[in-house]
Amino acid sequence: MTVQLPIQVRGDAHVHPPKVELFDLAAMTNTDPKRQVRAVDEYRLAEHGLYMSRAVVGHPKLKHFESWLLPSHGLRVTKQSWWPGHERDFDFYVDVVRVQPGEQVWRTVDLYLDLLVRTGREVEVLDTDELMAAVRLGVLGAQDAQAALEDTYRAVAGIAAHGYDIQRWLAAEGVELTWANSR
Repeated sequence: MTVQLPIQVRGDAHVHPPKVELFDLAAMTNTDPKRQVRAVDEYRLAEHGLYMSRAVVGHPKLKHFESWLLPSHGLRVTKQSWWPGHERDFDFYVDVVRVQPGEQVWRTVDLYLDLLVRTGREVEVLDTDELMAAVRLGVLGAQDAQAALEDTYRAVAGIAAHGYDIQRWLAAEGVELTWANSR
């Protein structure tokens, strides 16, 4: 049986193959899931992961973002800056990903689940329907789905146990996240 992607799941949810993103430290570029190569302002390697900061050129709402790729946690933690009037009601957007560090190029494979962290208030899990549909349709294997769920459960429990503060949770795990000046 051949499956055409994306597939309508429920409402606006579509199933697509896992999104792959590349982070080229030597070239100072970030290749997004649509294969668009973007200039990176800063990469910073740390024992616990890779930091990236870059502008979002041409986007009408999103101005800039900074991300930490955390291989041992299976997470990409992102702070976003918005153009005036387009701000969002969350502090961190967290992708559940498989992070593959490399000497020159790091790679992430998105495992569908995302978290919205509203510091001091709550953490919200998104796209569970996409994850389940991807497994059901054979786009994502059971082992990757299980890893995604386990990483999500661990993150939600840790964030909640630390007053809904992702930075406090990660600091308790020995992971200090530092960010560039607000833009």
